[in-house]
Amino acid sequence: MKNSPSLVAMYLAIILAGLLFALPNVLPASVLERWPTYLPNQPVALGLDLRGGSHLVLEVDGTELRQERVRNLAEDSRRMLRDADIHWRSISAREGSVSIVLRSPEQQDRARELLAALANPVGAVRHDVEVGQNAEGITLTLTPEGLHQSVGRAVEQSLEVIRQRVDQVGVSEPTIQRIGADRILVQLPGLQDPTQLRALLGSTAKMSFHLLGDASSPDGIRTLRDDGGNAYPVRNTVVLSGDRLSDASAGFDQQTGEPTVNFRFDRAGAREFADITQMNVGRPFAIVLDDKVLSAPVIREPIIGGSGQISGSFSVQEASTLSALLRAGALPAKLTVIEERSVGADLGSDVIQKGIYAGIAAFALVFLFMFVLYGGWGLIANIALALNVVLTIAGMSVLGATLTLPGIAGIVLGIGLAVDANVLINERIREETLKGKGALSAIDAGFKRAYATIMDSNVTALIATLLLFWFGSGPVRGFAITMALGIVISMFTAVSVVKVMMLSVARRGRLKTIHIRPLFGFRLVPDGTGFDFMKRRFAGLGLSALLVFASVVLLFKPGLNFGIDFRGGIQMEVAASATEDLSRYRAQLEGLGLGEVSLQTVGDERRLLARVERQPGGEVQQTIAVERLKAAIHAVDPQASFERTEVVGPKVSGELATAGVLAVFLASLAMLVYIWARFEWPFAVGAIVTLVLDVVLSLGVFAVTGLDFSLTAIAALLTLVGYSVNDKVVVYDRMRENLRSQRKASLRDVINLSINQTLTRSLYTSVTAFLAVLPLAVWGGPAVASFAIPMAVGIVIAACSSIFIAAPILLFLGDWRGRRGGGAMCAADPGDRTSVAPSRPRSVAMPAEGGVRA
Repeated sequence: MKNSPSLVAMYLAIILAGLLFALPNVLPASVLERWPTYLPNQPVALGLDLRGGSHLVLEVDGTELRQERVRNLAEDSRRMLRDADIHWRSISAREGSVSIVLRSPEQQDRARELLAALANPVGAVRHDVEVGQNAEGITLTLTPEGLHQSVGRAVEQSLEVIRQRVDQVGVSEPTIQRIGADRILVQLPGLQDPTQLRALLGSTAKMSFHLLGDASSPDGIRTLRDDGGNAYPVRNTVVLSGDRLSDASAGFDQQTGEPTVNFRFDRAGAREFADITQMNVGRPFAIVLDDKVLSAPVIREPIIGGSGQISGSFSVQEASTLSALLRAGALPAKLTVIEERSVGADLGSDVIQKGIYAGIAAFALVFLFMFVLYGGWGLIANIALALNVVLTIAGMSVLGATLTLPGIAGIVLGIGLAVDANVLINERIREETLKGKGALSAIDAGFKRAYATIMDSNVTALIATLLLFWFGSGPVRGFAITMALGIVISMFTAVSVVKVMMLSVARRGRLKTIHIRPLFGFRLVPDGTGFDFMKRRFAGLGLSALLVFASVVLLFKPGLNFGIDFRGGIQMEVAASATEDLSRYRAQLEGLGLGEVSLQTVGDERRLLARVERQPGGEVQQTIAVERLKAAIHAVDPQASFERTEVVGPKVSGELATAGVLAVFLASLAMLVYIWARFEWPFAVGAIVTLVLDVVLSLGVFAVTGLDFSLTAIAALLTLVGYSVNDKVVVYDRMRENLRSQRKASLRDVINLSINQTLTRSLYTSVTAFLAVLPLAVWGGPAVASFAIPMAVGIVIAACSSIFIAAPILLFLGDWRGRRGGGAMCAADPGDRTSVAPSRPRSVAMPAEGGVRA
C-alpha cells in the first residue's frame, strides 16, 4: 500500500507534459511568438464552426467522365481506322460504349486487332476497355474497373489543380484532402462567402479551340451555345488544347474598355496556333470553355505572336475568375458541390464565448456538487477532474485534432462522465469502511472492487463513441474525439492519480479509518436503504409502456423535425440590419418558386433562420437556389449579412441518414455482444430491450419539442446508448457480485439488494452528468440545443429505466429460464479463475422466486 516513487514520478511526468502541451491554448499570440521552439507551441486548431469559414465537399462526376471517355474512344477509333484505310459506315457513341459498323465485314478482324490498342491495362489481367463483336459490328465497352481507375486518377489530379486555384483566392491555411473514393473536402478558414470559390472549384476550365463545320464534317459536330443563347456547329476535333496555355490574365480592351481575358501559348502551342490560323484564314474559329462558346471570331489573318484575347460580356470579377481558372489548369473531370457550409467569423466567436461559459458553469456545478457530497475527498476528485480537462486538450494538441462546437460539448459532457469513476470509488471505499476495514485497506479494496465496473462502463461508452467517429462527419467527429479522449484519460486521472493522492493523504495524516461523508452530514440516499423495487415493478413497467406508446404516437404525428443533414436543402442564418416584419421576408421568399420555405427568428428578433426544401434536379440546382435566396433577402434588407449557410444535396442527405441509423443499430448490437460476453444472455437481453425503449423515449423528446433531428441528434442518441448501458452495467456488476456472496437469497432479493446498494452511485452520477449538460442546454445556443436538451432528458430516462425496466426484465427472464430448466445464472466473473465447474454450479437458480441450487 505504498506509493512507488518511480510510479509517482511517471505520473508527474505525464501531468507535466500535458500541462506543457495544453499551455499554448491559454497564452496570448504575443507570448507565443517569443515562446521557445523546443517547447510545444501549437494551440488546438479551431473548426470552421468556431472561427468562421467555408466547407465544401466536391464529387467527381463519374457520368461526365464516362461520357468524355466514350467520346474520346469514338474520335480515336475514327483516327485509327482512317489511318489504316479501313472504311466505316457509322461510329456512334452510346451509354458506356462505342458501336462501329464497317463498310466491309472482311476487315472486321483486322479492325478489332487495331482497336485493341485503345484498351489500357488495369491491374494484372483486366483492361479499361473491352473490345467485342456483335451482329452489327465492333463494340468498345468501358469496364467497371476502368471507370473506377479513371475516377481515382481524376480525384488525384483534381487535388493539385484545386490547390493551385485556391492559391489564386489567397486563403491561408486551407484544408484540401481526398475523402472516400470520389470526393474532395475543401475547408477555407475566414472565407465566408463561397460564391467565387464555388465558381473556381465547380468549373473544369477545359479550354479548347475548334473549327466550325456542318453536317458533312468527317469528325462530326456538336451544337454549343454562348451566354447569349446563340448556337454554333462546333466540330468535335480539338485543333488546339488549352493545355498549351502558358499564362492568362484579366485586362481591358483598349478600344471598348470592356473586361477581357488575355492568354499566351507556350512555344509549341504558339507554333500550332500560327499554323491553324494560317491554314484557316476567313473561317470562324470557336474558343470553347466547358462546352460553352466564349467567342467565335473569324480568322482575318495568321496570328503568329502566340497570344490572343477573349472578349465578351464579362464583368471584372468574371474575367478575374476565368483567368485564374486558366492559369491553374483544367480539371480532368467535372466536380459537383454536393455539400456546402459556411459560418461567419462573428457567429463563430459568439459560439466560442457561449461554449466557454457553458464549460466553466458545468465545471463549477460539478465541482461544487462533489465537494458537498464528499467534503475534502471530493476536492481530490475535483483535482482529477481538472487534470482530465487539461489532458484532454493536451491530447488534442498532440493528435492535431480540431476543436469544433460539438467537441466543446464532448468536453463538457466528459466532465460529468469522468466523475462517474470517482463516485464509484468513493462509494466503494465507504462500504469497505462500514465493514470495519482500516483506511489503507479500505482504499485498496475500494479501488479493486470498483475497477472492473469502471472498465465495463467505460468500454461501453467507448463503443458508442468509436461508432460515432466511424459513421459521423465533420464537427460530429470532433465530438467523438473529445469524448473518447476524455473517457480514456479518466481511467488515468480518476483511478491512478486519485489512488496515489488518497494513499498519500491517508499515510501522511496517519489515518486509521477513512471517513468519506457529505459536507453537511446529509446524504441523498441514507445508508441501509431497503426499498422493495421489484414489488412495484408492474407499476414501473406500466408507466414505461405508456410513455413508450406516447412516444411512438408522437413519432407519427407531429413526427421528427428532420434537419438539413437528413432531408437536404438549404438553411441560412441571416443577421438583419434592423428588426423587420417577417411577413416581408416571407412574401419575397415564397415568390421565388423554390417550394416550401420556412422562416423563423432565432436568438433575437434580428437573427433569422430561413429554410428551403431540397430542390429537384440534383446537386447543381441547390447551388443555384442559394444565389436566388440571397438575392431575395438582400432585396428586403440590403445590409443583411449571412452568418451561416448550409447546402446539403440529396445524395449527401441520404448517406447521412443511412449512416445515422446504421450507427445506432451497430452500437446497440455491440452493446448486446459485450454484455452477453461479460455476463449472461438474460442480462444482455434486459439491457438491450431497455436500451431500445430509452432510444424511443428520447426520440419522443425530439418529436414533442420540435428540435432539429440532425447529426448532433445522432450524437446525442449514441451518447445516450453508451450512458444507458453504462448505468446498467454498474447495477449488473453488483448483481453478479451478490450472486456469489448471497447464495441462499432469491433472485428477487439479490436484484433489490443490488439496486439499493448502487442507488447512491446511480443518483449521484446522473446528477453530475445532468449538471454538466444543463449549462449547454441553457447557454449553448441553437447550435447545440438538439444535443444538450435531449441529453439532459435522456440522462433521467436512463437512470429510471435501469431500475424500473431493466431489473424487472432480468427477474422475468431469470424466473422463466428457471421454470424451463435452463440452469442458473452465472455467479462468477468471466475472469475469475475460481469460477464454478458446470457439473456443480454454485449459483442462484430461478424456480419460482429463485431457490438455492446446490
